[in-house]
This record gives sequence, C-alpha cells and structure tokens, in this order.
Amino acid sequence: MTRVFIVAASPAARASLEIRLKSGDIEIGGTAATLDALGAELSDALPDVVLVDASSEPVEPVLQSIIASDVISDVSVVLLADAASPKVLEQALHSGISALLPSNISPDQLAATVRAAASGLVVLRPAQISDSVPKTSAPEPPVDDLIESLTPREREVLQMLAGGLANKEIAARLDISEHTVKFHVGSILGKLGAGSRTEAVSIGVRRGLVLL
Repeated sequence: MTRVFIVAASPAARASLEIRLKSGDIEIGGTAATLDALGAELSDALPDVVLVDASSEPVEPVLQSIIASDVISDVSVVLLADAASPKVLEQALHSGISALLPSNISPDQLAATVRAAASGLVVLRPAQISDSVPKTSAPEPPVDDLIESLTPREREVLQMLAGGLANKEIAARLDISEHTVKFHVGSILGKLGAGSRTEAVSIGVRRGLVLL
C-alpha cells in the first residue's frame, strides 16, 4: 500500500487528485492547502509520497518552498506543474524531487509515478530526458575506491535509501537518531559526488554498492 499526502491550494484540485489516485494499492493519507500546513501533519500522516500541485501558481516559488521545508529529506515528493523550464526541472531533480510532471497526466500515469516515487525512483517523460541528462559526464571513480570510501554504516544507510526509507524509518531500524542519519546521508552524498539522495542511489546501483 502506497500512502500519499496531497498539497494543493484549491479544494477542487485536491478533490480531483484524490479521485484520480483512487486505486486499491494507493491510500490518501491526508490533504493540505499549503506546505506549512503539511509540516504540522506530516509526522501523523506518515506518507510514502507527498504530491504537490503547483499548476495554478508559478512553479519556482513552490519549488523553493519545498526545498526550504526540507520535506524531501523525509519523504519522496512529486510535483505537478505546467510549462516548467529545463532549468526548473534540473533544479527540482538536483534537490531530490522524484518527478516534475504536467498536471494533465492521466490517472494511470499519475498512479504509476506515485508508486515509482515511493520506491525511490525518479520519473521523467521522454521529452525531459534530453533536458536533464547531460550528454557527457566525468568518469566515475572505480568501484573499489567507492567501496573503500563508504563506511559499513554508510553502505547500510545507502541500501535503506534505495529501499525508499525516510530518515525517521532508517533511524528506527538502526536505533540511531535522525540527526545521525542526516549526517550519514550528507557524508554519502559527498563521497559519491551526488547532488541528492536519488542520485546517490543511482550511483550506488551503477557501482554495485546497492543490492536490488
């Protein structure tokens, strides 16, 4: 079961998204009009994915609010926005947003996106790939170097990130504080040269550091 929390300024938009996400394996954990309201309810709702609808407002301020709220460190975020520029898409992906898609995607596409985000995956439309994936990239360090640079605890945390676990869940499983988890995540990002948790998992998978 995938639990989703919906954030949309319009009551009609919230109701529409609830209807479009109606599925046997998707549960609506709550709705809110603003990200500030979400912050007060997140710990009780415990969603796998936060779905933010920015279709009725400029996407840049909404994206900055998401980043400032630090919700991305605890849960996967899917952002719906129309006419988002390649620069905004790049910023969204680098900040850890799991998907930035137009608001008129079909119910099946929306549900599939939510399920993928809950599993720790990034969702891109074909047209977005050329905008977000660089044509050339610097060679990655040999896998042996990466294995040596990550401590056993960091590799454990990376594996849990790949499983889509939030910081709170990782802390509970490892019996450590959320602050310590955030420290480990920051160290992993630095050592792998990743800009987000999602990118760290992607590098980990490619380099054989994550077991699928």
